[in-house]
Amino acid sequence: MSAIDLDGVTKRFEDVTAVSDLSLTVEEGEIFGFLGPNGAGKSTTINFLLDFVRPTSGTVTVLGHDAREDSVAVRERTGVLPEGFDVYDRLTGRAHVEFAIDSKDVDADPDAVLERVGLADAADRQAGGYSKGMRQRLALAMALVGDPELLILDEPSSGLDPAGAKEMREIVLAEAERGTTVFFSSHILEQVEAVCDRVGILRAGELVAVDSIEGLREASDADATLRVTVGERVDDDVLAAVRDLSGVDRVERDGDDALRVACESDAKTRVVTELEDSGVSVTDFTTEEASLEDLFLAYTERDEDVGGGADAPADDPTEDAPVEDAEVSR
Repeated sequence: MSAIDLDGVTKRFEDVTAVSDLSLTVEEGEIFGFLGPNGAGKSTTINFLLDFVRPTSGTVTVLGHDAREDSVAVRERTGVLPEGFDVYDRLTGRAHVEFAIDSKDVDADPDAVLERVGLADAADRQAGGYSKGMRQRLALAMALVGDPELLILDEPSSGLDPAGAKEMREIVLAEAERGTTVFFSSHILEQVEAVCDRVGILRAGELVAVDSIEGLREASDADATLRVTVGERVDDDVLAAVRDLSGVDRVERDGDDALRVACESDAKTRVVTELEDSGVSVTDFTTEEASLEDLFLAYTERDEDVGGGADAPADDPTEDAPVEDAEVSR
């Protein structure tokens, strides 16, 4: 059974279409990365899952429940780490988790939950003295109360230093190993690439790609980078000749003994041949696959006249919009 299933979902706010005909399935137990530029509709989509916002048309099913008709059942089985969460400075870490336990009306050991996120030693400290990374882990601990089947993480690594981001990544992977489904929205592409089984890319309210990162590489026109090691410094005329080759996007020196060439896959042989025909000694070459950032740009910088297009807002309209018709409590 799928954990999340959106079928033909559209949301309009007056003359703005925030999400257009979105169909997406997230399987149980996978870590799914949900990407898109600001205003693409990511927050709107997350709000569909929690019934904070209801679609104009289409259906949303979460953990086998209709998100609108069975919203309470969905939220009972879902843990959420919202973007911009902040702590109560005067409460201890344990008190935060105890509050979450009471709110969810579950039987849980707060110390065990704090242990899962690496905060056991700080359980009795006031959260106002926590670092940014510790605050994020505390928010995640509250989301983990009750062992939810689905975790929705909205920018979980935002503002974290590299060490904090690594800790968050390790926790996410550990929860996935427990069988939890993770729906992971982030603009930190390195984090997404490190943990996600598949990613979906949303642009101007439309889903433009869904696949594994390797699948996206194969399907996109994002250039690979060819690193060519040479025996001597390549002069400017030869660089210009390589740049003029079909399928080559850019060429730059990498020190005196190497070149980095952004090119299509079928242009690699032409690059090496051109260098050798020009008298350059090629001693080695390797290919670096397109990064997730390259793929993201390839899918989001295409023609802008899809989905919301010019009418799409700079920010997600649900940030300030009322909760339409939904009888929910946050």
